[in-house]
Amino acid sequence: MLSPGVEVPVPAAGEVWTVGAVVLNGRGEAFAQKRGPHRRLYPGAWDVLGGHVEPGETLLEALAREIHEESGWHLRRVRRLLRVSTWTGDDGNGLRHEADFLVEVDGDLDRPALERTKNSAYAWFGPADLHRLKEGRAPHETLVHDLIAAVVETPPPPG
Repeated sequence: MLSPGVEVPVPAAGEVWTVGAVVLNGRGEAFAQKRGPHRRLYPGAWDVLGGHVEPGETLLEALAREIHEESGWHLRRVRRLLRVSTWTGDDGNGLRHEADFLVEVDGDLDRPALERTKNSAYAWFGPADLHRLKEGRAPHETLVHDLIAAVVETPPPPG
């Protein structure tokens, strides 16, 4: 499940963590889904697959669970850790740590099973589409844009 050399952070006690997954299709485009307009955190924003790590879960367990819940796909392999960041959401729940991974999944990439109660749309983003990831966001809210841009503008080596 882990490519050689992939390091996975280990959360410290009391820290709140989230995980994110960047999935690429055969054209090197990255998957993103649009959060529904009634979501508490970042309504209407584009986002990668992922979410909060539940008590007792490892980051990889949370990653596999979130990928399946949000797309119907199954985590096949974690290719690399893309970044670890900290952020404070617009929901007043304080500081979060996030580990974002480049992953491979099993399933029909043309037919993700979106959680329609949480997400309203999906799209595949290549270099020419990156500007759309900033739709409805403040100028400083570029986490998802920057994450996807780093992958699609400099594609990872095969394997």
